[in-house]
Amino acid sequence: MKQLTGEIRAICVSEKRGVEKTEVEQATFIEGEGIQGDAHAGKWHRQVSMLSGYRVDEFNRRGADVKNGDFGENLIIDGVDCVKLPVGSVLSIGEGDNPVRIRVTQKGKECHTHCNIYKRMGECIMPHQGTFTEVLTGGTIKKGDKFSVEYPDINRPFQAAVIVLSDKASVGQREDLSGPKAKEILEKNGYEVIETVVIPDDTKRLKMELIRLSDGREADLIITSGGTGFSFRDGTPEVTMDIADRNAPGIAEYIRMKSLEITDRAMLTRGASVIRGNSLIVNLPGSPKAVEECLGFILPGLDHGIKVLRGGVSECARQ
Repeated sequence: MKQLTGEIRAICVSEKRGVEKTEVEQATFIEGEGIQGDAHAGKWHRQVSMLSGYRVDEFNRRGADVKNGDFGENLIIDGVDCVKLPVGSVLSIGEGDNPVRIRVTQKGKECHTHCNIYKRMGECIMPHQGTFTEVLTGGTIKKGDKFSVEYPDINRPFQAAVIVLSDKASVGQREDLSGPKAKEILEKNGYEVIETVVIPDDTKRLKMELIRLSDGREADLIITSGGTGFSFRDGTPEVTMDIADRNAPGIAEYIRMKSLEITDRAMLTRGASVIRGNSLIVNLPGSPKAVEECLGFILPGLDHGIKVLRGGVSECARQ
């Protein structure tokens, strides 16, 4: 594959979140933190935000009249459409032996409050064209610096995310044990757990999180825990099927089959297993014991399927 290269058009920072950023000539990037003096720096996965210059130019041709930093972006880059870069891609910025290196962690974001640009234009490109990164190697970059793109290694460890649905745990009335148990087991099996989220039994919130983790963070595997029973608020399977591109029923069927060897109540679980984009989503029951049992059933057989979704291997037909 031809190596992608480009140039830094603008660098922008702000001392507060939720405001337009100010363009600067150069900035210092701190490993594991973000840009020195910028409000979005911190120990999280959205340390540095980017927009592609031609996306901004297109928006301005429609009368937006925005300047660098108005979207709250840290970097505007030319030569590469950043929203098309796979999560895990690394940009090496600057000349010499020690470039600043940033890694793509998320594409797009939820727009919680409509900015002035949205109010004026009826839309804002940041929620669907913005790309977010974390700083792997620090240093100083300046406007006009060149960069190159390194695509993620197809054989890198699988990335997983865990969503726990619990009204009480989401407000601190009960300790969540399912999420930590899932994280522990996944990491023991070689997965990198990029997020563990505890939310109420709320179908709208679940839909938002599933879409964000599959489309935005491009997690290889998304595990949900809870919301698979007969209660009125148990809507996890319906939401999961609603956002799916394709069904993958064999995983859920196997969980039920193996669980029936332990308890006949396994026939009452309604969990689904589906594919959205390149992400595999699997519903598990809400108890830590069930999470441990179900992950023990399925993890040994998931490797091949996730590799197929990544494009690393082809489907096989045994004779």
